Amino acid sequence: MTIAPERPTLRPPAETAPPPGTEHRRTTGSLRASDVYAGLGAAVASLALTWLLFARLLPFSGAVGFVLVAYVLFLGLYALLVSFDEDGPAVRDRIAGVVVRSLGLLLLAVLVFVVAFTLWEGREALVHLNFFTEDMSLAGPLEPLDVGGILHAVVGTLEQVGIALALTVPSGIVCAVFLNEVPGAFARLVRTIVEAMTALPSIVAGLFIYATVILGLGMERSGFAASLALSVMMLPIIIRASDVVIRLVPGTLREASYAMGSSRWRTVWHVVLPTARSGLTTAVILGTARGVGETSPVLLTAGFTAELNALPTSGAQVSLPLATFELVKSPEPNMIARGFGTAAVLMLLVLLLFVLARIAGGRGPGQLTKRQERRRALASRRDAARPDRSAPVSPRSTP
Repeated sequence: MTIAPERPTLRPPAETAPPPGTEHRRTTGSLRASDVYAGLGAAVASLALTWLLFARLLPFSGAVGFVLVAYVLFLGLYALLVSFDEDGPAVRDRIAGVVVRSLGLLLLAVLVFVVAFTLWEGREALVHLNFFTEDMSLAGPLEPLDVGGILHAVVGTLEQVGIALALTVPSGIVCAVFLNEVPGAFARLVRTIVEAMTALPSIVAGLFIYATVILGLGMERSGFAASLALSVMMLPIIIRASDVVIRLVPGTLREASYAMGSSRWRTVWHVVLPTARSGLTTAVILGTARGVGETSPVLLTAGFTAELNALPTSGAQVSLPLATFELVKSPEPNMIARGFGTAAVLMLLVLLLFVLARIAGGRGPGQLTKRQERRRALASRRDAARPDRSAPVSPRSTP
């Protein structure tokens, strides 16, 4: 009897070490515990070394110099600690991430400091109700804080910015649509002029309106003249930002609209502008931020007054930035407190305007409100029931 040879069993190959020189796969985007320890260690070591340099070894002084030296040492020490575990691209990625995050924290800290400092310096004026309901016609430099307010400045700012937005938003968006939908030599010229006007100094805009409208046409200083000066500054910002936003609308959407037989301007109205609505809102916000905080154009074109003037077409009219400038110049503590309180009200007003603009046009393309969703559902039900109503009724068979 012959015995069959035993069949060899298949076993999985044992894991072998990678050959020398093989590059391991690196993970550059994850945050590990070693990165946290390296950051904390580098921060502590940089503070200690900076204190040693400033206090013991070198004749350095000053908080700004201390922070700069500590930051440079922190970057060097962090790169050294990370290089123990990583090399090449991973180290550069960690350093770039630290620099970006630190700059973001620095900007946030500066913003918080400015807002907190303004609110703290103006706290004595903000707690009085008359500060929001009265003007400064009966309040002198030595009057207490329970007399006088900034109602005239709030009204002036709202009227001037409102008129400027009514002039610049339609014209700016129409100009941006023209630059994108009607290309040519004239469009290139207009785009060049708009780009040059974005860096126009505010005093030049005020002088232009003062020379052409007030001196040339004989119009008196008023809030409307100040609105024209603000419009000169806001218009190029809105045009430039809207031009960039409309340029980002996919060309396939336009082609689909043209393929369905729509005209150019119907495509712009129903396809391009709704798609770019959120970006256009951002453009309006940027233009508003450019004009709402200006002082010199308002001073040249509207003058200064301590009384409430709700008529923008005649008489001097003051704005919140101009009122802040005039109040802070006074050496009296109460007037300085009113100035910081006016600046705080200006920040809150700008924040309110930005929130309203975001609510009005902040939804992206395809995002509908509750009312629009209900209207779309009703239209869908009507369309679904339409074939049933239009179906021919079969004649009743006679017996």
